[in-house]
Amino acid sequence: MSFVSLRPSLLAGALASALLLGACAPMAPKAAAPAATAAAPAQAALPVDAALRAQTQAEVGAYLKTLETLVGIESGSRDLEGLRQLSGTVAERLRKAGMQVEIKPTRAPGFHPQLKGAELGSMVYATRKGTGAKKVLLIAHMDTVYPRGMGAKQPFRIDGDRAYGLGIADDKQGVALILHVVELLARNGFNDYAELGVLINGDEEVGSPGSGPFLTELGSAYDAVFSFEGGGSATAQGGDMVRLATSSIAIVEMKVTGKASHAGAAPEQGRNALYELAHQMLKSRQFGDPAKGLQINWTVANAGNSRNVIPAEATAVADVRSLTNADLDLMEASLKKSIEDKLIPDTKIDLTFYRSRPAFVSNAASRALAQHARGLYGGLDMPLEIRERATGGGTDAAFAGLRPRGGVLESFGLRGFGAHSNDDEYVLVSNVAPRLYLAARMVMDTGRGQVGW
Repeated sequence: MSFVSLRPSLLAGALASALLLGACAPMAPKAAAPAATAAAPAQAALPVDAALRAQTQAEVGAYLKTLETLVGIESGSRDLEGLRQLSGTVAERLRKAGMQVEIKPTRAPGFHPQLKGAELGSMVYATRKGTGAKKVLLIAHMDTVYPRGMGAKQPFRIDGDRAYGLGIADDKQGVALILHVVELLARNGFNDYAELGVLINGDEEVGSPGSGPFLTELGSAYDAVFSFEGGGSATAQGGDMVRLATSSIAIVEMKVTGKASHAGAAPEQGRNALYELAHQMLKSRQFGDPAKGLQINWTVANAGNSRNVIPAEATAVADVRSLTNADLDLMEASLKKSIEDKLIPDTKIDLTFYRSRPAFVSNAASRALAQHARGLYGGLDMPLEIRERATGGGTDAAFAGLRPRGGVLESFGLRGFGAHSNDDEYVLVSNVAPRLYLAARMVMDTGRGQVGW
């Protein structure tokens, strides 16, 4: 979700020179980051539900048809028309499966640094009451990072074990899995849960500024929340996993105000906002801490409009990631302290620090759910990695896990590759049946109260 937008050519040249000079400066050695996966106690394989396994294997063809339909509807985060069409399609499927469905409009808060109150894609929220012990919520997102028109360049297609398509890995596959899990349980007449809920949002790729508060509310109301982001890499080195951690994300905006002057006749009378901006950006490179997963990367910058004018204004946007919410406070304090030290006198620096997405930090209930998932996969004679350290990505599991009633578990989706790319995004067809089985069994076992914590 990062952007690169350097304009005009003067800015590109100036920043390139500044960054080259800065790269030559000595940098403090960085500590090695701990392994991404912590060891977990072995979980005994759980008995297989043979009938359900056969049903999920027979469901693959229908699942791929659903995936083709979802991929065929372009739904970029700012494509409100496409998101309306897709939300209608999803809502209708859930209604036919016997759920009560609401389409809830969303809007970014007015203080959001980039969206500033803009209308966003709606949420599809569906519920069905049952007779069991626990309330279970399934979540995924239907928006993508792609602008309208790119779908024609990457239409849905199947090549061997790979199903390709725009947004297929992130996160159309997750939406399709939820639809088929709900339909499969309905066909089997299974309602041994207190309540089954589904939340599909349309603003995840821009940080869920509209849906985040509702996700947190739902996390406080449901005993278990399963999020259907991708469940591992589709490369030869990859494998199936679930996640117990995701990163926190913040957006930093810096604005430098200087003074314009003729770049040839009187440059000394100006106050070059671009130079000051580059100075501040280069200083902040040192503020990360790999051991904490704390990092800052400046991704957008703008300054000036004319080649022969000292720029009076320059702005930049940075992406900040951390393993914990508390470490964002450290980054904000470091940045605000740093801008007190200026390269060019008489310039003014304004800095805003917007917390876009919290970190997902697991609890005992989340860990119990992860171990149960591993046992179910073991019953299929398949390994399931439990990833306990975040690797830089942020997801909606974090909003659901802010004030959890029970446990939250991430990465119930398919193994895939190429998310946020424009020509090579795919998921593994062979992964569909085991992931459908895992998700359905997790709903069934959790709903019945068979997973303790």
